[in-house]
Amino acid sequence: MNYNLNQASDRAEQKISNLAALRKLITLIGEERRNLIVAFAAIFLNAGLSLLGPYLIGYTIDKSIQTKQFHGVLVFSGILLGLYVIAFVVNYTQMRMMGGIGQRMLYSLRNAVFNKLQELPVDFFNQNKAGDLISRINNDTDKVNQFFSQSLMQFIGSIFTMTGAGIILLCINLPLGLAALSPALIVWIFTKSTSGWVKRKNAESMKSTGSLSAEIQESLANFKVIIVFNRRDYFRKRFEETNQDNYSKSVRAGIANNVFTPVYTLAANIGQLIVLSLGIYLIMKGHFSLGLLISFISYVTNFYNPLRQLAALWANFQVAMAGWDRISLLLSLETNLHVMDDPKCETSKSYLHFGNVSFKYPNGKEVLHKVNFDLERGKTYAFVGPTGGGKTTTASLIARLYDATRGSVLLDGRDIRSYKPEERARKIGFILQEPFLFSGTVRDNILYGNPEYKNFTNIQLSEAIIEAGLESLLERFDKGLDTKVQTTGDGISLGQKQLIAFMRAVLRKPELLILDEATANIDTVTEQLLDSILKKLPESTTRVIIAHRLNTIENADEIFFVNTGKVIPAGSFNDAINLLLHGKVES
Repeated sequence: MNYNLNQASDRAEQKISNLAALRKLITLIGEERRNLIVAFAAIFLNAGLSLLGPYLIGYTIDKSIQTKQFHGVLVFSGILLGLYVIAFVVNYTQMRMMGGIGQRMLYSLRNAVFNKLQELPVDFFNQNKAGDLISRINNDTDKVNQFFSQSLMQFIGSIFTMTGAGIILLCINLPLGLAALSPALIVWIFTKSTSGWVKRKNAESMKSTGSLSAEIQESLANFKVIIVFNRRDYFRKRFEETNQDNYSKSVRAGIANNVFTPVYTLAANIGQLIVLSLGIYLIMKGHFSLGLLISFISYVTNFYNPLRQLAALWANFQVAMAGWDRISLLLSLETNLHVMDDPKCETSKSYLHFGNVSFKYPNGKEVLHKVNFDLERGKTYAFVGPTGGGKTTTASLIARLYDATRGSVLLDGRDIRSYKPEERARKIGFILQEPFLFSGTVRDNILYGNPEYKNFTNIQLSEAIIEAGLESLLERFDKGLDTKVQTTGDGISLGQKQLIAFMRAVLRKPELLILDEATANIDTVTEQLLDSILKKLPESTTRVIIAHRLNTIENADEIFFVNTGKVIPAGSFNDAINLLLHGKVES
């Protein structure tokens, strides 16, 4: 399955409306429905109060100021002051509420994205760069949050105020109202025709930001290699190219986001000019009063000022929707490693069975072709072959990191796809060539994913380690279980990391243990020690060893040779050496 997010984004249908995307986003914050209703009510109240002001001002001019009834001026001034104070309190309340809603939404959204990453298979992470995923979790979710917490209420309030002002203008004087609103029609056509372009430019900018993040992450992760080969110039050039691309696309996005402001401002100025010219003409004809004209001009301002605000808010909305598109694309992915229902159990002497298994990576050539072999309980099997021959792929299929393209893999008489992930993890242990450790202590890493020892004290855990014959490995660490571990690798060697991974896997007491070049980074003496520990595993434990060192596979019960898509029994140890030297498999 193709999990490449950038390719999927390029192929995605772009005809989804902003309204549909917004509705989909709102479903993520369903728990905030009550708070949103209160906030919306506050917005409508605030907008209503602001629309009442111009009417009272015009009424005061016509009924009190022109008739020199100054008591009425004071009364209506007090009423206006009260309205403005209420509007201030309402506005402050809704801003605080939306700030809280925005932060909770950001929390929920990031949780949803990260939990989705936990569900996806290894294949997904092979096809996407870590930096881009980090950018989607941090940058893209923050863009969505900024719109929700800062712009959404202003966006809705502006629309409501603008709509209310437009209706009032038409009610006061229909011809003059239509003339005043006519520039808004041009604005609507312009906005409708350019919104897709603005959204695309923001999407390209965010994609470029993800690529920049990925480039930085990759450079920092491989900085030791850069120093060793003295290739700062190469990585500097790559960074400059990526940074230049990000700069260019960010500039284009900035231009797109700011294109609305001058157009909206021009429309507002034209609208006010039309009202002023026609309004004075109507006053001269006796069809309009001065107070009514001032109210009318105020309503025009209440119509076009929110429209000018929408110029910036609409750009923010497009940025948020571009970020949401990238997030929703990730959230829409589903794992291709589904658990089968109602598995059929087969009686078999073998613990693991490969039946006509073929496999290929997405957009790649076939790595394994109609592979057949059986592994019995309690035996040790070695898989050898040249680099790129398919050994690690075979091991990955055994552990169900991938599913076979064709054929079947049976584990203990059941299709391996019928096991739940936690059930399969209990049965199969996997020690990788480059083990991953978490920041913490040796204890933290040993207990990772092992609920059996979760509540053990250090003394109890030490006893379990001694019982498993692992005490000699623990002695390699100065502070034992309390030895600090950093993901950067500072403080412990790669070989020590491998020892921690070894202890972690053995303590889980798996029924099948896979060692993929697990002894590649440790010395011969330690390797012999690990071999003696493996011999202490229960007799029912099946061991699968992938190694280049010949002494590692010498004592295997059976050796398989893997190359050119085939997995065949290699025969004796000497036959395996002969196959390694010639590197060919007969078809």
